[in-house]
Amino acid sequence: MIILTGDDLWYIHVRFTILQVLLVFFISTNLLLIITFFKKEYFYTTARYILFAVALLSDSFILFLSNIQLILLHFRFPIQVWLCIIISVVVILYLTVTPVTLTVMTLERYVAICMPLRHGELCTTRNTMHFILIIHGLSSVPCILILSTIFHYFRAGLYQKGLRTVLLHGFQLLLCLIQMWCPLIESSLLQINVSLYVIVRYINFILFYLAPRCLSPLIYGLRDEVFFRALKHYASFGLHKRDII
Repeated sequence: MIILTGDDLWYIHVRFTILQVLLVFFISTNLLLIITFFKKEYFYTTARYILFAVALLSDSFILFLSNIQLILLHFRFPIQVWLCIIISVVVILYLTVTPVTLTVMTLERYVAICMPLRHGELCTTRNTMHFILIIHGLSSVPCILILSTIFHYFRAGLYQKGLRTVLLHGFQLLLCLIQMWCPLIESSLLQINVSLYVIVRYINFILFYLAPRCLSPLIYGLRDEVFFRALKHYASFGLHKRDII
């Protein structure tokens, strides 16, 4: 049995407060982006934005469920086993949805950059919906998916922005895959030092659990000019009068 001192309880409350601030900020940002997506027909009829919305909804759902679990754990509120199983299965499903969706988004950017003449044919709304079904089908399989996309050198100029987007997708996917190793590292540390285990688990939660789900707004919601103009328009309650699609 672990006996907690006053300082230990204070550190626990501080860490809990920091996580709550981060989660509220990220969930609110994602919610604003989701509202912006559904406001314009151009967004929900374009492949890249549909896939972005799928990743955004998946990440927001995971953040919401994670916060619920965090609150229950902090206040030591017990839940039924069957409910815990359902929540765990749903979380595992959508933890897999995110990296698979990122891979499809990267492939969509690859087609747009390297095969622009076929992009309109391959990345239709109908095909995107089929991809979403495939994504969730693959994500329901409890196995480790190793997904990688090899890209050749792109020429300078117009390809540079696309290359940066692909690299950001790769970095986000890397963080998601590193998360799979966290339980192994944490279980080893638990056998060595409980205090070190708590600290490492807290850091892993922020770096490899929260951070990957906060990069989607950066990659598409803020870097994409069309989406960013629409976001500014709705975030300012229509005061920003610049034309949007």
